[in-house]
Amino acid sequence: MESAACFSNATTGRLPHRNAADGTLLSPFRNPTHLFLSRTLKKLPVQVRFPCLRTAFGSLNASASGIGTTISTEKESVDLDWDSLGFGLVHTDYMYTMKCSRGESFCEGELVPFGNIEISPSAGVLNYGQGLFEGLKAYRKADGNILLFRPQENGTRMMMGAERMCMPSPSVAQFVEAVKATVLANERWIPPPGKGSLYIRPLLMGSGSVLGLAPAPEYTFLIYVSPVGNYFKEGLSPINLIVETEMHRATPGGTGGVKTIGNYAAVLKAQSAAKAKGYSDVLYLDSVHKKYLEEVSSCNVFVVKGNIISTPAIKGTILPGITRKSIIDVALTQGFQVEEKAVTVDELLDADEVFCTGTAVVVSPVGSITYLGKSVSYGSSGVGLVSQQLYTALTQLQMGLTEDKMGWVVELK
Repeated sequence: MESAACFSNATTGRLPHRNAADGTLLSPFRNPTHLFLSRTLKKLPVQVRFPCLRTAFGSLNASASGIGTTISTEKESVDLDWDSLGFGLVHTDYMYTMKCSRGESFCEGELVPFGNIEISPSAGVLNYGQGLFEGLKAYRKADGNILLFRPQENGTRMMMGAERMCMPSPSVAQFVEAVKATVLANERWIPPPGKGSLYIRPLLMGSGSVLGLAPAPEYTFLIYVSPVGNYFKEGLSPINLIVETEMHRATPGGTGGVKTIGNYAAVLKAQSAAKAKGYSDVLYLDSVHKKYLEEVSSCNVFVVKGNIISTPAIKGTILPGITRKSIIDVALTQGFQVEEKAVTVDELLDADEVFCTGTAVVVSPVGSITYLGKSVSYGSSGVGLVSQQLYTALTQLQMGLTEDKMGWVVELK
């Protein structure tokens, strides 16, 4: 049964309304500093078809399937310097939101103007950290097509994380269709081919009020997007890491293997200290033996020795990265031997190459590792051959420049 508990507006339950003076569209969000004003209604209609969606800008179309809707998206060009685009937030046009109560299922979502959300100070996500997030990208091809890379994997990972965090989750199909809708609504913000990508950030959080320690009574699924360039300012140039020996990112039996928000706040102290000393990031060790590699603050790590590529095995303390998974498969197709195992610091220091992987960084070669005051450098000619080979293979696949024999790429138009 569809009920008010299953569907509500993103924040206040109010739809956008028009300014009586000039007819522009006002946001339902209350914070006046972040009111969204539509840049005129000179828009071209774009068909976006996905289940359980309504929008603030149009009603559901009658169709045989009953799952169609029409929204208007702006086609004016974006005033951005694509060549100097970094990895930071750019306010785009629309975001997607969907709500449900505990014990129910997500059933209807909507596109609303990008802006602040209203949330109770006693929300589960604010008081007890009941929240997850995902990250994926959309790419623009030279022929105008828009590509997503393995969005089903992100939807599956969110469902697994939600189970660990006692939250309901959108189905994989709902997740993917919501991502598609959000990307198409913000199409003009996708960088030109070779200039970057549209970073997609899905969130799942306990938005309902709760005082005692318990699962929240209401949950919000939200997606926003932002055009981005390179995550590290070095780009594909080698980064410099320091091995952290005192603080740990995760412990056995904890939540290190799911993409919960608390995993990332926990790395900020060590990461900030490392950056203050000139390092790019921190590489963490296991919390039991303190000699096996885990991961970098937000990346998985790989060690290359000859034709063998090793990476820490997934055992509950390491995030099962989608880029990690993809790099393993790509490396195997290119003749490398890949081992998922416990990797020691000694193997790290004796490696021919080291690189990191993640949605934001894709592949990031490591130029040096510092461990207990001793620094080890890898190669003398910049980016290692294996890192470059795998980076090129994966990014060309993601951007549609090579044939997708894996069935990983989803075309939107």
